[in-house]
Amino acid sequence: MEKTKFKIICIVGARPNFMKIAPVMAAFKNDAPQVNVLLVHTGQHYDENMKSQFFEQLGIPEPDIDLEVGSGSHAVQTAEVMKRFEPVVDEQQPDAIVVVGDVNSTISCALVAAKKMLPIIHIEAGLRSYDRKMPEEINRILTDQLSDRLYITEQSAQANLALEGIPSERVCFVGNVMIDTLKKNVKQAIAFSDTLKEHDVKATVTAKNYSLVTLHRPSNVDNKEILERLLTVINETSQIIPVIFPLHPRTRGKITEFKLDHLINSDNIHILPPLGYMQLVGLMDQAKMVMTDSGGIQEETTALGVPCITLRENTERPITVAQGTNTIVGVDANLILSTFNDIMDNGGKTGKQPELWDGHAAERIVADMVEWLTQNVRSPKK
Repeated sequence: MEKTKFKIICIVGARPNFMKIAPVMAAFKNDAPQVNVLLVHTGQHYDENMKSQFFEQLGIPEPDIDLEVGSGSHAVQTAEVMKRFEPVVDEQQPDAIVVVGDVNSTISCALVAAKKMLPIIHIEAGLRSYDRKMPEEINRILTDQLSDRLYITEQSAQANLALEGIPSERVCFVGNVMIDTLKKNVKQAIAFSDTLKEHDVKATVTAKNYSLVTLHRPSNVDNKEILERLLTVINETSQIIPVIFPLHPRTRGKITEFKLDHLINSDNIHILPPLGYMQLVGLMDQAKMVMTDSGGIQEETTALGVPCITLRENTERPITVAQGTNTIVGVDANLILSTFNDIMDNGGKTGKQPELWDGHAAERIVADMVEWLTQNVRSPKK
């Protein structure tokens, strides 16, 4: 039996990370037995039920270590992850760490590794919204500056990194691991009708005859005027087509705080609790359109060929607009409604599959990572 040549730590912290790490963990298991992989869950996403749903549904092994950080301000959460991750690094002595995406756990663990002169590998690097009011934008920029190997999902990311002085030899275009997970699971996704039945949504809601709405970003839900405007538009669209609205806990809390419940108390707006990945994919796949402020859903709808209305002023995933099904509308009620009406009347953007969104990004990442470690890590662990 081949001896372990390298030890790496993979980090997950919040819901989007789970979908990104799942195919990478599978590729390590299948294609790189010479790599000993430890999975660390920071606990940034602390809903135990949702965590277990995602780990079970996506086939991710239980974390080797759970830091159980929980909630807090950005500063508190970042600091707490750093405090709890540093002893793990000291004890495990890995050859490198792998971080994904742009959540607080990503930058926290990258900072710990950088200060210990430990190689950092960033999956989903180079994405930019050019909006530093988004906390994720700060996390993305700083993580990329610290990283030694950067895997990108689209070619625009290469140009972004070049503008920030990151040499091209540190960057590798591999495709999108989120799409690996989507393509693997879409046929086994929980049927939209089963999800609706489970939550007592009337049977008159049929395939390709509803819009799916997700809303969670602080810039949208923490401001009463903006949230009221968005909910008013959603209410208006529900008079034309039923709305399925899985309600994020933050959004639910703000709707109550701002006394806006009347805007979602409609026979045509069906409020659901937060959903597992397989349920959400099933709902996305059969939706007429999706209205969202999520980053990942912009990519998933492009891969599924479902029109997406993004309730943000910008996107760090421009390929979904240039080649995919995504339209950026911000929080302008008139623009939201005109885009909605275009989809209802003309079907909306059809788009195409971006380059290397073929379901094999994780395999390319692991193959390149093993080669890169072999060439760049001087004293691999035995």
